[in-house]
Amino acid sequence: MPSALLDHARRVAGSYLQPLLEAAAQRGVTPQALEQAAGLAAGSLDPLPESLPADDYVRLLDIGATLADDPHFGLHVGQCVKLGTYTVYGLILLSCRDFGHVFEQTMRYEQLAHDLGRSAIDIDDDTAYYTWHSNYGSQHRHLADSVFAGIRVFSNWLAGITLPAHQLTLTHDGGPPELRDEYVRVLGDMPVFGAEANVASFNAMMLSWPVPNADVSLYPVLQQHAEQLLLQRAASQPSITHQVQAAIAASLSRGQVRLASVAEELKLTPRTLQRKLSESGATFQQLLDQVRFELAKDYLRRPELGLVDIAFLLGYQEQSAFNHAFKEWAGVNPGAWRNG
Repeated sequence: MPSALLDHARRVAGSYLQPLLEAAAQRGVTPQALEQAAGLAAGSLDPLPESLPADDYVRLLDIGATLADDPHFGLHVGQCVKLGTYTVYGLILLSCRDFGHVFEQTMRYEQLAHDLGRSAIDIDDDTAYYTWHSNYGSQHRHLADSVFAGIRVFSNWLAGITLPAHQLTLTHDGGPPELRDEYVRVLGDMPVFGAEANVASFNAMMLSWPVPNADVSLYPVLQQHAEQLLLQRAASQPSITHQVQAAIAASLSRGQVRLASVAEELKLTPRTLQRKLSESGATFQQLLDQVRFELAKDYLRRPELGLVDIAFLLGYQEQSAFNHAFKEWAGVNPGAWRNG
C-alpha cells in the first residue's frame, strides 16, 4: 500500500532520465541491460517513459556505473545534460534575465524535473552558496556527481562561455583517490570530499551576470505554464497525511509503529515529519489512531479473526489495550461492535 503512494510522490521525469541512458549507451550499456540488472519490467526504459520512481533512477545510476565499469559514471551522466533534460523549467531558465533569476527559478521549478533533492542559495557578504540537499545518502556518489556536472554544463551553455570553476564540497568520499583527476577535468577543480553538505560557493557578483540571448518576453508565458504544472502535480500527489497513513497501515502487523520508523520509510527526519504533519493540522498519534480504527472495523467484519488476532494485527501487545482504545473510538468495546 505505501510503496505505490511513495513511488507516486517521488518521481523523475523521463527527459531527466535521457542523459543517464545516453551516457550508458556511450559505454556499450543498453536500456535492456539496465532494465534487467535493475529488475525492471521489459520496456520500462525504452521507449523513454513519461516518468519513473526516483528510487529506480538512483538505483539505475549505481547499476549503470557497474555495468559500464565507469567509476565516474555520475560525472559523465551530467555531461550529457541538454536543454530538454529539465523539461519546461529548462525553458524558463533560458528566458531568465540574469543568473540570480536562474537560481530563483531553479528553486521554484526543479521539482518539475525530479524529486531527487532540492536547491537552496544563500549569500554571505560577497560569496554565494548554492546547496543541493539530496533526498538520498552520501553513499549514492553518482547522484551528486551527476547533479553538479549537469549544473556546470548547463550554466556554461546559458553563459555562452566556460565559467570559472566553483569551490565545491561534496558529502561523499570521492571514490578511488587515484582516479579523482576526472573531477578536475569535468568540474574544473577538485572538490572537497566528506563534507557536511553539497555546496558550490562562488562570487556573488555572478548572480547579476546577464543570460546572453535570453528571450525574457517568453518568461511570463512559460512561468504561467509551469505554475499550472505545479498545481496539477500537487493535486495528483498524496498528502503527507495520506503517505503517513499508508506507511502506518503497512507496518502495524510487524510490531509497534513509531514516528521515527515511519519517517525513515518516507526518507524524512523525524523532526521534518513532525513539522510537515503540524503544517497539515495533524499529529502522528491522530493518524495512528485513525488507521487503527479503520482497520479494526474491517477486521471485526471478518468472523475468522479473533480479538487477540486483531489486536496483534493492529500492533498491540495486549488485547486489553486494543479493547480500551476501540471503546474510546467507537463508544463500545470491539465485541459489542462486532455483534451489533
